[in-house]
Amino acid sequence: MRYDISIVGGGPAGLSAAYAAAKHGAKVVLFEKDPSIGHNVRTSGVSWIKEMNEFGITDQYFNPIRNFSFISPGNEIKISGDKNSACVLDVKKTYQLLASLAASEGCEIYIKSQVIDVSHKKDDKFNLLRVSTPQGQLDVESTLVIDASGFNSVVAKKLGLVTEWKRYGVGAEYECYCDGVDAETLVLMVGNKYSEAGYAWVFPLSKNRVRIGVGIGKPDSSVDPLKKLNSIIQNREPPLTALGKIQPLELHYGLIPNQGLRTKCTFDGLIMVGDTVGQANPLVLEGIRYAIEFGRLAGKIGAESLHSNSTAESLKPYETANQEILEKKIKSALKVQGRWLGLSDSEWDKEIEIIKGLSIDEFLDFIKSDFTASKMLKLALNHPRLIAKQLFSLVLNKNNNT
Repeated sequence: MRYDISIVGGGPAGLSAAYAAAKHGAKVVLFEKDPSIGHNVRTSGVSWIKEMNEFGITDQYFNPIRNFSFISPGNEIKISGDKNSACVLDVKKTYQLLASLAASEGCEIYIKSQVIDVSHKKDDKFNLLRVSTPQGQLDVESTLVIDASGFNSVVAKKLGLVTEWKRYGVGAEYECYCDGVDAETLVLMVGNKYSEAGYAWVFPLSKNRVRIGVGIGKPDSSVDPLKKLNSIIQNREPPLTALGKIQPLELHYGLIPNQGLRTKCTFDGLIMVGDTVGQANPLVLEGIRYAIEFGRLAGKIGAESLHSNSTAESLKPYETANQEILEKKIKSALKVQGRWLGLSDSEWDKEIEIIKGLSIDEFLDFIKSDFTASKMLKLALNHPRLIAKQLFSLVLNKNNNT
């Protein structure tokens, strides 16, 4: 079988790449190892309404959020907006939409299809994928492969181009029925009571459905996030006391890279996108918006590169965009995260009090890792308390050095 572009991975990055590449005239095939698109939810689904709307994902695919609550062992704050800004996605429904968009442009999608071998034929200028599918084993030739296989980086690893992630987050989450949920408020819980080297969350999907989870940073902590999550629910730690009956209906489990972008994301005949290359916000470990944005960019640039046999040079615009748009944001966010990992419970009590002083727009810029020098200088001037200045100067110094 011969295609212009083969895509490995049917998450938001792969599906978005498939849509854009097919829309720009490429013959595209996508392989997803699970038995359906969105079959296993590996993300808590938090994202941002403005970006989702720009991608064509409308309010029928998410629950809107306007308020943000932070809880530490000895403190609690709430930042409220006058309009909805964040959202919690219906993950499966959203992924199915992205798959339908790709299919409508002509992409062929194979589900329950596992890549078992990959090779790059440099002299013949094509890639060969061997794939186990429900229709049998397929040998697929393509000029370009887009590795959107997520945390495991299947293709790049098989080609010996990358190694395993050394720093990453592990998340365990129950999607639950609850008697009463504040559907407009997203809750983050910090401090060792809730998570060693991470945080816990309550993300509402509706008035009676919520995601309750715990994320743990590795190798900073050896704690099992599922055990921690079970303990929080069994002990009815705040804010769970306000939810009434809590009945788990689904269990989600996922890994997300947490060490910044890989050094390179393009090679001859290969683009990496999404978690494969580390396109995730380290502060709240969300990556769906980056996955869609850079998936579409990878598909567009990949299709345009075909006339040059998808050499690394022809794929360079993607590499450049990845570095110019994301690298500084992610490095700065990692610096802030490094500070947060060292906080004691009592220090967290003080830290969230500082966050309380931010306006809703300042808070959103901060939590989204939108760290521009002008915005951070303005924050430091508006909030002259010593710890805030130290925090913001961390970001400024990092940006000035990159």
